[in-house]
Amino acid sequence: MPPDADVLVIGAGPSGSLASALLLRRGFSVLTLERSVFPRFSIGESLLPQSMELLEGADLLRPAVEAGFQHKNGAVFTRAGRRTAFDFREKSCPGWGTTFQVPRAAFDLLMAERVRSRGARVLFGQEIVDAQVRVGDVRLAARDLESGGEREYRGGFVLDASGGAKVLARLMGLERPSRLAPRRAAFAHVQDPRPPRDDYDRNKILIAVHPERKAVWSWLIPFSDGRSSVGIVEDGVTGPSDGPGGALEALRSRISEEPEMRRLLQGATWDTPARSLEGYSSEVSALHGPGFALLGNAGEFLDPVFSSGVTLALKSASLAADLLTRERDGTHPDWTADFDRELGRGVDCFRAFVEAWYDGSFQDVLFFEPQEPRIRRQICSILAGYVWDRDNPFAVEPGRLKALAKLCAPA
Repeated sequence: MPPDADVLVIGAGPSGSLASALLLRRGFSVLTLERSVFPRFSIGESLLPQSMELLEGADLLRPAVEAGFQHKNGAVFTRAGRRTAFDFREKSCPGWGTTFQVPRAAFDLLMAERVRSRGARVLFGQEIVDAQVRVGDVRLAARDLESGGEREYRGGFVLDASGGAKVLARLMGLERPSRLAPRRAAFAHVQDPRPPRDDYDRNKILIAVHPERKAVWSWLIPFSDGRSSVGIVEDGVTGPSDGPGGALEALRSRISEEPEMRRLLQGATWDTPARSLEGYSSEVSALHGPGFALLGNAGEFLDPVFSSGVTLALKSASLAADLLTRERDGTHPDWTADFDRELGRGVDCFRAFVEAWYDGSFQDVLFFEPQEPRIRRQICSILAGYVWDRDNPFAVEPGRLKALAKLCAPA
């Protein structure tokens, strides 16, 4: 019985679509199996400029540009009445300095449709219930969520781009606890105030630290349609109870504890249900193995604070597509060196910054005055997603951040 495709892809999110696009251009046949029916809600809505280079390399950038998503050129951080803004165009390295803020329902559907138009088979409503993975022989059992029927799909390799579902990690026993402390995120979409405020730069994400608890922060991500994503990240995995007003009112109340968020959202319409994720940080014991590789959040997920998730996912997809091409062409690539370690350089850099954010030391760096211009540009590059830049000392040796934080610590 012939295989259904050279490569099976689990998940039609950004990493699955980018991997499929690259593989199609290189002559592979691709079949994507996605559990959801698109469009579907997802967070991870604020991209980083590094993502633009990766989308461009897969010829997926033009549809994103033409879709009219909200431009993003930086980030604003606020804490206890202090404010600092980073413009990604002022980073230390070459490359894109702007990107987009995207409702993921629209963005992911756009990417999946573009890949499908190029020849990939994309099947929605397919839940993977079993996986038999061997070199050159991958068999995935999928349940059709509409009919309830099951079918086996065969391929020569499988890329797991299932995000937080972690399909292969779960089925193959690869999950392990994250080194990061457990946290809880709650979020919703809102209709912006009318008339819109003219004193807020919609081209930047806002990250606002709670006035009393440095490990608690809120986000505001404007979209081009007059709506915004809002959310809060808190300690632990349970968070406070929703209270008599329900989950949405509880979210609104907790976000309004930060003065800048309260001011900017005054008059906003809270018209969508609140959602939450608990204990979202995760790791795995192996990112690849005979016949498979894990992309993006299906392997490791850190934290939403620096919007690193999509960038890491796209980078993993690009690396995997390159290695599969080299493997097909007989060059026998080293997956451990060129996938695990290369991707890991970026993950480790972001992890160092995430850890320093929550212990407050990186916040001290961000709000320190006066800021040395060269170091500020290097930090800006990290925030823009250029964590594989070998000319940036903070990307090459993330431990340097600790030394910098000591110099910036309050007296």
